[in-house]
Amino acid sequence: MILEKITMPQLGESVTEGTVSNWLVQVGDHVEKYDPIAEVMTDKVNAEVPSSFTGTIKELVADEEQVLAIGELMCYIEVEDSGSEVKDERVQQDKEEDQIRATQTDTSMKTRYSPAVMRLAQENNIDLNTVKGSGRGGRITRKDLERTIANPSPTDESTVEKEVEEVSSVKNDEKLAVETAIGDKEIPVTGIRKAIANNMVRSTTEIPHAWMMIEVDVTNLVKYRDAEKTKFKENEGYNLSYFAFFLNAVAKALKKYPELNSSWAGNKIIQHKAINLSIAVAHEKELFVPVIKNVDEKSIKGIAKEIHALAMKARNGNLTQRDMEGGTFTVNNTGSFGSVQSMGVINYPQAAILQVESIVKRPIIIDDMFAARDMVNLCLSLDHRILDGVISGKFMSHVKEILENISVDTTPIY
Repeated sequence: MILEKITMPQLGESVTEGTVSNWLVQVGDHVEKYDPIAEVMTDKVNAEVPSSFTGTIKELVADEEQVLAIGELMCYIEVEDSGSEVKDERVQQDKEEDQIRATQTDTSMKTRYSPAVMRLAQENNIDLNTVKGSGRGGRITRKDLERTIANPSPTDESTVEKEVEEVSSVKNDEKLAVETAIGDKEIPVTGIRKAIANNMVRSTTEIPHAWMMIEVDVTNLVKYRDAEKTKFKENEGYNLSYFAFFLNAVAKALKKYPELNSSWAGNKIIQHKAINLSIAVAHEKELFVPVIKNVDEKSIKGIAKEIHALAMKARNGNLTQRDMEGGTFTVNNTGSFGSVQSMGVINYPQAAILQVESIVKRPIIIDDMFAARDMVNLCLSLDHRILDGVISGKFMSHVKEILENISVDTTPIY
């Protein structure tokens, strides 16, 4: 028999870690290859981790609610020997030695820090440049930091002790400041809320956010949609939403200004050919960000159909990993909550996020006369490493132009 490792798999584009929310097996259970063994939650999706082998679970290394980086050990499984046991063990040892050597020489992931690592380093005043990573590509893991904290360098021991005392003092002050009073309710930060928090920390820590807003006169859009919505619902069985028109306009603008349809990748910027729009979909207290693929190739009817299908999947808990992957730009319908102005946090590693606010009827001066017009604010948060105000302004102006010139002649629904 051979003991094999099952590690945290890659669960989506740009996902760097996952939380083991629930083990589906126990020590001693026999599983077939591809049988689900655990439920894992990331900032993008809830997923089941399949077994990589057929065999018997020998040890569950990770605890429930524990955060693991991609490639970190989850459990051990004992598999049947298909040939000479000694030979297979030697092969396995050679593989592990190769992996160790590769880890020691490969430092491509050295500066890719997870939110958990960054938070722990900040709390303990640790310079990450001085920490040797044991993860894939030299990546620094949470366990590397815990070892550094537990075993500080002798030359810096007094300094470290002083810094730890200062951090402890701050922590004690923080605990006193947020002490629970009678009637207060303590809510554990677990599951999807923890995953969202980690992703937000990474985005705001790594990305230099800039922000801009324009107002758009969508009076023609409102009239057009109101004239078509009843017949559309009767024929198609789902709503013709304003949001479908906004996504259509954004896709057209991204085609003209592809710089905004980009991702940051360390020493390079990836400008995506496909226009895949991430949209926020809420279900009760949970928020998901599924993706509509190739929006520029879809009609407004096709976009509305996708919005409806993803919303239904979220409501029924049926969103899959595939539904959440591949987003290149995010559009958030904050107007559905009555918001009129907001600054979105960029969906890492994308270059920007656009907030579509509430459509509000306001008095506007046209030809020196007041007129009641339907107005909407569009708010763009952008990664200033990738984009500047010039190209972002041109993009926003083009979105405005498209929306303000919507009509039955220029904007077919089908």
